[in-house]
Amino acid sequence: MKISEYIKETQAEMAHVTWPSRKQAITYSVAVIVVSVVVAFGLGLFDYIFARLLTLFV
Repeated sequence: MKISEYIKETQAEMAHVTWPSRKQAITYSVAVIVVSVVVAFGLGLFDYIFARLLTLFV
């Protein structure tokens, strides 16, 4: 496949893409950030708990 064909096909495919609105993109971004922070906090909490338990047994 030639590069020019690849670029033409890529442009044709990109025309079919349904992009989210600005509001949707912001909402999804905030949701990802919030979930990431919650998961990081939870993992940190479990790590702290297990580290404290390990020091009790060692």
